[in-house]
Amino acid sequence: MTSPALDQPSAHAAARYTRRVLLTGGFALAVGTALPLAAAGRARAAAGPDVIACATWGARAASEPVAVLANRPERIIVHHTATANVTDYSQRRAFALARAIQTYHMDAQGWIDTGQHFTVSRGAFVMEGRHNSLAELRAGIRQVRAAHCIGQNTVAIGIENEGTYTSEAPPAAQYAALADLCAHICSQYGLPASEIYGHRDFNATACPGDRLYALLPTLRRDVAVRLGTPVPDQNPEAETETDPGPGPGPEPEPGHVPDPLWDLVHRATTDPAAALPAHVPEYLPAGLLP
Repeated sequence: MTSPALDQPSAHAAARYTRRVLLTGGFALAVGTALPLAAAGRARAAAGPDVIACATWGARAASEPVAVLANRPERIIVHHTATANVTDYSQRRAFALARAIQTYHMDAQGWIDTGQHFTVSRGAFVMEGRHNSLAELRAGIRQVRAAHCIGQNTVAIGIENEGTYTSEAPPAAQYAALADLCAHICSQYGLPASEIYGHRDFNATACPGDRLYALLPTLRRDVAVRLGTPVPDQNPEAETETDPGPGPGPEPEPGHVPDPLWDLVHRATTDPAAALPAHVPEYLPAGLLP
């Protein structure tokens, strides 16, 4: 098993994840040491990663109340944002991304809020996406209805990963943050590591990119290690869904159409405020606009 990326994380991300990756990643854990570390792995999974709430990254209010469903989720679905693979791993960049995604989902797609439950930046910052997702995760009983995958929005937790992973793997720190988040979700909701899928398993899309999709067996294994459970079957089959549910349509192939999320973030960091839509400057971090 190989490391998921060559990119170097920020100093902040490295401090949080380098040792954890070495100690708990499936690629570094020998079979003979799995049992002594199982309890510690379960404790880490239960504690979970630091998740930045909507209020902290400056989310807008949802346009209507977010529906909280009585059921627990049945699986996790991994996405990529299909945005540029930037080397700005800062928190400021992560917050700008979260705000740009919400602006695009609400103002261009017409959704009530950010579509996915959580977002992981290339700098390994984990952020709440749709409002109330974090509170419901902490309770471990219910989930919010989302808009990230047709047919799965009432039964699956959606995680967006910043970047385009068709021919490049995610940075190691981002991958470790994703594994930590998935392990925590599994721990809170009683899900096995085998219930981690890619967007393409359910919809006609390239998401989450060939390279990240190819890492899903590794991700399931690393999540199982964190949970202290047996390594899952590496060939899970996605269920066929016919109910379209609330959610996005098939995504375009990266590079074939303009990238609206990257455009919003890029314009916010390079252009005068007057060049942006009137509602955008209010929802981008202070200091980004000239």
